[in-house]
Formats: sequence, structure tokens, C-alpha cells
Amino acid sequence: MNESDAEDAEATVRAFYAAIDDGAYDRLRELLAPEFVHHRPDRTLDGRERFVRFMREERPRTDTEHVVEAVAVAADRETVFVRGLLRAADGETLFGFVDVHRVGTAGIEALSTYTK
Repeated sequence: MNESDAEDAEATVRAFYAAIDDGAYDRLRELLAPEFVHHRPDRTLDGRERFVRFMREERPRTDTEHVVEAVAVAADRETVFVRGLLRAADGETLFGFVDVHRVGTAGIEALSTYTK
């Protein structure tokens, strides 16, 4: 991968949060590889369609915003680290998170979320 690949990986990850926050589920689907998997403290979501369905229909709150505080792309230009906050519509911080994305040619392949 070259330098523009790292920029593309970061842009893809930033677009991921925007799609979730905007309820743009078709756009979210486009950003994810078919084999996408999300590992989080309370569950694992296997597959792009399963993840999109969860975000659209099953997550506890949809009135939230991901506030991205820091982004770093690893030397492999495929791993993107994000530190941020999840805030409610009223501005209340619900929790902090660190996400580790793996971005490939087909989109985001995997995401591991760590919360505090």
C-alpha cells in the first residue's frame, strides 16, 4: 500500500462514523467488506448485513454521535486506530471508546471496539 492508501483508509473510517450517525445505512453497507466482523465487549457481529441490521434496527440508541478525537493509521496502512466519545443528542457523553479497524481493498474488513 502507498501513502494514498493510508489516506483512503482514514477517509473510509471517518465515513463509517458519519454513516452511522446520519442513519445512512446504504452508505454504511458500501463501506464494509462482505466478510466484515465487529468484535465488541458484549457481542460479535459477523457479516456486513448483520452489522447493518444491528445498527439500523437493534442498537439501544440511535440518537447518538461519534466524536472522533484522534485517528492514527499504522505503518501497514491497513490498520486504523480511532479514539473517541459516544455522545447522546443532548450532549451527554455516554462512554469513551477505542476502535481498531482493518481496512482492505473491499472496505472495512474488521472492527474491534474497546470501551471504558
